[in-house]
Amino acid sequence: MAQFAVEGDFQEYLHVIDDAEAGLTGVIAIHSTAIGPAAGGCRLWHYSSKSELTADAIRLARGMSYKNAVAGLPFGGGKAVLQRPEGSFDREAFFRAYGDAVASLGGTYVTAEDVGTTVADMRAVRERTAYVAGLDAAAGAAGGDPSPWTALGVFEAMKVAARETLSLDLKNATVAIQGTGNVGAGLARLLKQEGAQLILADIDAARVGALAAELSARVVGIDEILAVDSDVVAPCALGGVLDADAIDKLKAQLVCGGANNQLATEADGVRLLGRGIVYAPDYVVNAGGIINVSAEYLGETTQQVSERVHQIAGRLSMVLREARSSGRPSNVVADELAQQIIAERRLQAA
Repeated sequence: MAQFAVEGDFQEYLHVIDDAEAGLTGVIAIHSTAIGPAAGGCRLWHYSSKSELTADAIRLARGMSYKNAVAGLPFGGGKAVLQRPEGSFDREAFFRAYGDAVASLGGTYVTAEDVGTTVADMRAVRERTAYVAGLDAAAGAAGGDPSPWTALGVFEAMKVAARETLSLDLKNATVAIQGTGNVGAGLARLLKQEGAQLILADIDAARVGALAAELSARVVGIDEILAVDSDVVAPCALGGVLDADAIDKLKAQLVCGGANNQLATEADGVRLLGRGIVYAPDYVVNAGGIINVSAEYLGETTQQVSERVHQIAGRLSMVLREARSSGRPSNVVADELAQQIIAERRLQAA
């Protein structure tokens, strides 16, 4: 496993993983340990190149630094991104080898589930290292699948954002959800309970069809979802979906979803502001999962997780108020808040 520094906003280093016997290739990106060990999930996905994989890891690690800082967690930011092998593979051996890579960092990085990985995968990692969360939870203790907490945080944030910026109650809203995996489906069920009308899209036709039947929702194509008539759009799949073209076609007045790195570029926050569309910064609203992972790692309870997840909406409200009063994009306001917290902690540690 090689280690090398990178420049720009990326503050620390990358660990390159290459285990031919296990079929394992990828990177662990450590963005910041100013506040504590870097914490963030492990993503397993198909990438067209190593450079694409590495760029995704760096973006995700930065987002985790900011997410953990704004959420008030005692962790820095990191992310593991692994190339999914072609065809069938020995999944347990694959994640045991990944566990060896995590163990070699000596606690600098704490891993957990992310897109493409599961609780069972983390059990295999745990065979090789203690620096892992997202495992099966004991009664009353934090742990297990973090996606329900992510969905809850997004839901609570969406309620506040809709009410405070659009004077809209979600029971009277139409919400378009892009991606119906664990987070998107959980969010859809919460919105249905609230009385919202739902429009769904996913690359998995069977999955989105089953959820739509359960919730009496409308299904559209994955390429249509961002442009449908709706009050709120919730990106809950992969990142980079809000580019200039997509923003130009948006009909929703509010964007609030569970995906990481929703803006294709920093300038897209300016584009949203220019169109009068409210953007709930992704790492502010989707922190529920890492809040649960953090609590599990620290030996805390589900009650403590619940209390912290229900604070997400208040933090979003603060960011959106500052954005409105200053006339600046909400993503810029959130980034400045996170950077200030990290800088202060870095000075305290110096």
